[in-house]
Parts: sequence; C-alpha cells; structure tokens
Amino acid sequence: MPRIHTTTFIAAPAERVFDLSRHIALYKLIFQSRKEKLTSGAASTLIGKNETITVIAKHAGRLRMSMMKVTAFQRPSLFIEEQVKGDLQNYKHEHHFKPVENGTIVIDILEFDIPKDIIGKIFGKVYFRKYLEEILRKRTELIRNYAETEKWRAVLS
Repeated sequence: MPRIHTTTFIAAPAERVFDLSRHIALYKLIFQSRKEKLTSGAASTLIGKNETITVIAKHAGRLRMSMMKVTAFQRPSLFIEEQVKGDLQNYKHEHHFKPVENGTIVIDILEFDIPKDIIGKIFGKVYFRKYLEEILRKRTELIRNYAETEKWRAVLS
C-alpha cells in the first residue's frame, strides 16, 4: 500500500495548529482552489471524533467521492481520518502534533490505495500519489500561514 510521510515544523502552539488542522473552512479553501467540493457532517466548524467530511473531485474522467470519518481523536496530539465510503480501496490519514520549545512538529502519515475501477487503477498509479502530495503540501502551507500570523484569530476566535 502506498504511503506518504511528511514532517513539518510550525512556529505556533500545538493546540492552535491542531485546531486549524481540523477546521472545516480551511479544508474547504484547499479544495475550492481545485474546483472540488467538500461537505462536512461536523456539528461545528471544528471536526471531531466520529464526524465526517466528504470530498467530491473529478479524476480519471469521472466524479469520485470519498467520505472520511474521524476515527481517533486526542486533542492536541492526534486525530485520524479513515475512508468509510468511496472510490478508494483504502485511505487512512494520521495527523500527529508534537509540541516543541518554539512551536509544533506536525507529522502526517497517509496510507492509501488507488480507486477501485479499472480506469482508476491505470491512472491512479501515476497520478493519485502526486495529487495527494499536492493537497497535503497546500494544506500544510495554509495551516502554517494561519498559525504563524494573526490570521488564526479570525477562524478560531
């Protein structure tokens, strides 16, 4: 199973970085820039344990849906999203947050399998990993941008 592992330093407290990482408005910003749709089953703007987000995106010539559920949640150190419905054979994203003296180390571990259909299998091997790496990179940059500036106050106040 393919795996993406990234480690990033963000100069902000772990609680702030954790909450920004699960903020629905920030998730939506990432997917809107790609003309993809994200919906949430969260009761608030911060996704929590047993809540879901659904992404609908066009890949390999067809609309693809993936519903992820937060299956583990330990504020401010960890949350895990796993696919519960969708086109992928498997998807699990672990978000780890380690406080350090001057900020937070963010560790993302993403395990996934390509889409189930034949077209997805053909294009997925080449394209899908790059797609997920780009989404992860954009997400991390956006969270850092908010966490290290005063922007965080506008979404977490």
